[in-house]
Amino acid sequence: MIEFTTSQITPWVMSLFWPFVRILAFVAVAPILGENSLSRVAKVGVAVLLAFIIAPTLPPPPDIPPVSYVGVWLIVQQILIGIAMGLVMRVVFAAVRAAGDYIGLQMGLGFASFYSAAMGANIMVLAQILNVFALLFFLAFDGHLMMIRVLAFTFFELPIGAGTLDPEGWYTLVRWGGTVFSAGLGLALPLVTALLTINMALGILNRASPQLSIFSIGFPLTLLSGIVLLFFMVPELGGLFGQMFANGIDAMGAVLSALAGSD
Repeated sequence: MIEFTTSQITPWVMSLFWPFVRILAFVAVAPILGENSLSRVAKVGVAVLLAFIIAPTLPPPPDIPPVSYVGVWLIVQQILIGIAMGLVMRVVFAAVRAAGDYIGLQMGLGFASFYSAAMGANIMVLAQILNVFALLFFLAFDGHLMMIRVLAFTFFELPIGAGTLDPEGWYTLVRWGGTVFSAGLGLALPLVTALLTINMALGILNRASPQLSIFSIGFPLTLLSGIVLLFFMVPELGGLFGQMFANGIDAMGAVLSALAGSD
């Protein structure tokens, strides 16, 4: 009969526990893996599976009891690292939804919103459509695999129990958050510019000929023009999203290096 002692089981459990904490925090906030439509049990299962895969490649974990003061701080540190890595890619999808909001408002679809269980809030229909496109392209480009690869690399750049995190990493993450506005506006700018030009033309026509009922045809014309422009924009989304995803992966590396204090 094979028997295991506590001294044999404890190091094995700890070698899985410490990576699991960081991975679970990442899974909770990362796109695809952290969607509300995915049950909590499934998220924990994914984190356990990734921990089983990654843990054998890591050096032995520090001999720190999780119930000690140092152990609690180490748990908090792993959670912060995982959340930071997941938020970087989450910003990319927030920028896509922001672009949908900008376009929808310019098309006059600001009222067309519904409750999204995945987001836990009301979002515009056009923002949800672009978000679905982004998710599909993200899977097609193996973005989820590249994201997990960067997560696994964090254990070598920031080993468990390596010390404090450099504050510059949080500054880098905050600066990357500005991508929500810059990238979102850049993605929506062609359609917003065209629709704004149409609205200006309608305004000038209304001033030149007040007897014409411009407002009665303004909304249908703007909506139809927006749909036609979206028809020509959709084939180009693959390249645009691919560049945004590549920038997101690079940003994960930049935040990781900043947290580790690397130059």
